[in-house]
Amino acid sequence: METERLSPRYAGIDLWEADDLFEGLLEGQFSAVAAVRGARPDIIRAALATEERLRTAGRLIYAGAGTSARLAVQDGAELMPTFGWPPDRILLLIAGGHEALLRSMEGAEDQVEYAAQLVRDHRIGAADVLVAVAASGTTPFTLACLRQAKAAGALTIGIANNLGTPLLSEADCPILLDTGPEPIAGSTRMKAGTSQRVALLVLSSFVMIRLGHVYGGLMIDVQASNEKLARRTEAILQQLTDRPPDEVRDALARAKGSIKTAVLLLQGCEPAEAGRILASTNGRLREALAILDEKKEKRNVE
Repeated sequence: METERLSPRYAGIDLWEADDLFEGLLEGQFSAVAAVRGARPDIIRAALATEERLRTAGRLIYAGAGTSARLAVQDGAELMPTFGWPPDRILLLIAGGHEALLRSMEGAEDQVEYAAQLVRDHRIGAADVLVAVAASGTTPFTLACLRQAKAAGALTIGIANNLGTPLLSEADCPILLDTGPEPIAGSTRMKAGTSQRVALLVLSSFVMIRLGHVYGGLMIDVQASNEKLARRTEAILQQLTDRPPDEVRDALARAKGSIKTAVLLLQGCEPAEAGRILASTNGRLREALAILDEKKEKRNVE
């Protein structure tokens, strides 16, 4: 296990001067990002497969224990407010349950049958994608989730920091983040953790962009759950349409807060028509606007 091995580079780290200690810890973070770049082909392959599976239905599911679970939960939880990903299409399987988000739960990562039962209870199947994360690549809970989900037909993605481990060999889409030994041997919250966080962020953001939740670099499905985000939705709509603030606010009110629908309303659509067009494009605004342009051209010809 490379993540468990003591590196000669860091053997005297507790004796280093402050500047050297800072630089040593920081260099580890840079190498973590480099490890993600090294996994570029595998991450792209996993993202495209995920997009294909989630295009019309299915859930994005994260599974993990300890630090890996907490990083996975953070990534998954942020998809809802940022991209408007439906809450019923996200599932977080955590060794030890929600209590494990705040403190270590002894023995939780060894609960193999509990993990398999979770997958069965949530009826994970062929429409779903399960992302299993474990620095070691051998965590029993995480591995059991992956095995049970794969047996049920789900697309499985395994993210690990050690070569030749079961999580990678058994996943449909393996992603090795080769971060090597940690500055503190075995503390995978460090380089391994950073590489997992970056890989998860790139993977999920890639998928959300490909599924149409981003237009022109803007979060067009952001959920206006507070005053700040309400102002942001208005700013995004104004940037997309160049309409005055009063028209923007009126369109958002008629669209029940949906930026995509509001864009179409400001192009002359009625709410029902806008809904039908967006449904026909699986929510892709660019395609919806192209359909609207075609309709306008036909009317002009007639």
